Amino acid sequence: MENRKATRLSIAKQTAQLFPILHFLFFILFFSAGCGAPGDPVPPSPPVPVAITDLAARQLGDGVLLSFTLPANSVSGNRLPEPPAVEILRGTGGRDGTPDPKSFRVVDTIPSALVTGYVTQKRMEFIDVLSPQGPGASPSATFVYRVRTRTSRKRASADSNSVLVQVFPVPQKIALVETQVTESAIELSWAAPATTSAGATLSAPLTYHVYRAEVDPASLKAAVERQSLLEYKSTLVLLATSNTARYQDTAFEFGKSYLYVIRSVINTNGLPLESDDSQHVTVTPRDTFPPAAPQGLVVALLPGATPGSFAAELSWSISLETDLAGYRVYRSEQENMLGQLLTADLLLAPAYHDTSVEAGHRYWYTVTAVDRAGNESVPGVPVAIDVTEPSP
Repeated sequence: MENRKATRLSIAKQTAQLFPILHFLFFILFFSAGCGAPGDPVPPSPPVPVAITDLAARQLGDGVLLSFTLPANSVSGNRLPEPPAVEILRGTGGRDGTPDPKSFRVVDTIPSALVTGYVTQKRMEFIDVLSPQGPGASPSATFVYRVRTRTSRKRASADSNSVLVQVFPVPQKIALVETQVTESAIELSWAAPATTSAGATLSAPLTYHVYRAEVDPASLKAAVERQSLLEYKSTLVLLATSNTARYQDTAFEFGKSYLYVIRSVINTNGLPLESDDSQHVTVTPRDTFPPAAPQGLVVALLPGATPGSFAAELSWSISLETDLAGYRVYRSEQENMLGQLLTADLLLAPAYHDTSVEAGHRYWYTVTAVDRAGNESVPGVPVAIDVTEPSP
């Protein structure tokens, strides 16, 4: 019994001596395991686009047209996965002409998904529309613009360069543009505005800028049916400057579709300032204009290829129509009747040889001209001929 008690006491004593050592080892293993275990995955930081450095701005009607190149890379040099969203900042200038840093406010934001719709010839263009009562209430107003981009809400690029724009009152935009298609021109006319967009009376003389773009005909039809945007086949370009409230566009082609925009122009401090766009008008000119009737028809009776037969030889003056396709010849045995078409195909030359005449008949010949659109002229002056045996 004494040996067993001694053994139990010895074991208890050894256990008591080992407990602090085991506790210390467990403590070390616990913290070592905690430090070495991987934590929750950390998402990568969104890229920050490089700052825009080529911002340009100018007044356009009652607004300011901003243009710049969208950044393609981040500040770390990596390619941006998609176009960034764009923020437009507008501020005012101090008395010394420098921008007031505290005046800048975000006046518009273009989401990433819509950015590419503003890109023209690799540059983004955006119009900051201003109230006419703002610039119109004083001789001029000065604004300062900056832009910045972002790929996330929390991190934006640095601000772009600052651009100062002095904004002046411009003429009221033209409300209605009337069009008329003639054979040689598309005629445009409009009423001259008498006031600025803010309602002040205009005293300076006006000129007008006529802009034109070629429009896809299918897009034109879809735009009318669905009230959707037009697809341009060419960009809107300045076609001409007019000193009067009308213009004739002679550089057009039948069958093509055109969009026209008119802007009034006033000179302020030696600089031409345009109004906002007029009503947009589209025109698809159709060639419904027949050529002029052929002139100078002459008919001669000649002997035929066989004895006792005859032939009528026709000739007339060549037509000067630029879109002439050919001629048609008609014959009738009754006066004032167009009669039978003798030429199944269009004649390319102003002459015809009729071998189907018969002796003892009187024939009236008429010639018409046809253009490439299929328009046929009115008949020329008819000429009669009697087919009779020659006198002995």
